[in-house]
Amino acid sequence: MPQVSRRRHLQQLSGVVGAAALSAWSRPTSASEADVPPEGIGKGIQHISYSDIGGRPDSVQVMFNRQHVYVGHMFSDGVTILDASDPRALKPVNFFTAGQYTRTHHLQAAEDLLLVANGANIVAMQSYDNMRGYFENTLVDSITKAKKFRSGLSIHDISKPGEMREIAFLEMPGFGINRLWWPGGRYAYVSAHFDGFTDHILCVVDLKTITKPEVIAKWWLPGMNRAAGEPPTPKGKRFALHHMITAGDRGYAAWRDGGFTIHDISDPANPKLLSHINWSPPFAGGTHTPLPLPKRQLAVVADEANAEKCAKGLFHTFVLDVRAPENPVPIATLPTPRERDFCTIGTFGPHNLHENRPGSFQSEETIFATYNNAGVRVFDLKDAFAPKEIAYWVPPTPKKLVDPRPNIALAAKTCDAYVRPDGLMFVSDWNAGMHVLQYQG
Repeated sequence: MPQVSRRRHLQQLSGVVGAAALSAWSRPTSASEADVPPEGIGKGIQHISYSDIGGRPDSVQVMFNRQHVYVGHMFSDGVTILDASDPRALKPVNFFTAGQYTRTHHLQAAEDLLLVANGANIVAMQSYDNMRGYFENTLVDSITKAKKFRSGLSIHDISKPGEMREIAFLEMPGFGINRLWWPGGRYAYVSAHFDGFTDHILCVVDLKTITKPEVIAKWWLPGMNRAAGEPPTPKGKRFALHHMITAGDRGYAAWRDGGFTIHDISDPANPKLLSHINWSPPFAGGTHTPLPLPKRQLAVVADEANAEKCAKGLFHTFVLDVRAPENPVPIATLPTPRERDFCTIGTFGPHNLHENRPGSFQSEETIFATYNNAGVRVFDLKDAFAPKEIAYWVPPTPKKLVDPRPNIALAAKTCDAYVRPDGLMFVSDWNAGMHVLQYQG
């Protein structure tokens, strides 16, 4: 009897069962079994278009305002504005830069204003041997070749589509801002480094007079105020605020290897700690995005995968019951993608979550997540104890790397996703530009 390969046997079996079983997507069992086409591979997600963002494909956070997309860059020292009136053909129309070595990769849009993080372009000024050199050291200890850059919060009028007119700048002496949260209103919650601290801490900015923003509060984990002589945080761990997201009078904050905190922010000038939980160890850390689901008294918290080829094990996205904010309890994790051997390709695991911003797609049951080389993942959280993946899109391998760090695999690095109420997604990649996708759920 002739030998029949497992793959051939499955192909024959699928023909018997019917073509419908494999009509929407294929499930290769390894990364080498089939290349991903330029439009990616999707289940429940349709590819609409691609843009190289005007020759600056290194893209991070994405904001949408007046039919225009604002894209912060990881390496290109600026923000690109794209006309998205036709999602099938994004058109670069403008570029803002705060100058060489100033990274403006994170930004927030509301009320026809854009708040932009200004800080050290760490990768451009510092030569890291690999990703872990950045993720496993305090910020001030990992930067030994600092160059001149702008550090603080810039505020821009974006009422005229395609334009960014800077109307204010709040200087923050230090290495600058990592990320911020501002859905509109009087207060912005900012992750910033100040001189004397080891890494990014929480600061609250009062925007009552928009042209004269003011820092009114700071909060940090014990051990981060080196100037005050606080005992140091554990060596090889990075305690740093990635960012805080607010819901009502609660603030939910992710501290990388320092865990997850919940705060009472009923008085923004005096944020009070309600609880602090840290699952690292035994998990690898990298806590990145804290998404509150206030009506359900839940939080979804993503740990950022920050090592090549699963060198630190798998990273997870946790579901927490926060009914008692003084005692948050992890009750589940989102399913780990397994249709390919993603660990052999490059960086695999969670990066960010769509954050339910006002004006965007908002749901406490459907969660959109980015997973580096595993692309975009959509989860059904109706049963918080048993989340299910209901759609996904796997990106193609980029043609080249923009990331200048050595020992980085040539692989997709899906970063952020902004989802409109109609399910249209603008999806960024650290190296490979922007894909426009349509969720079909």
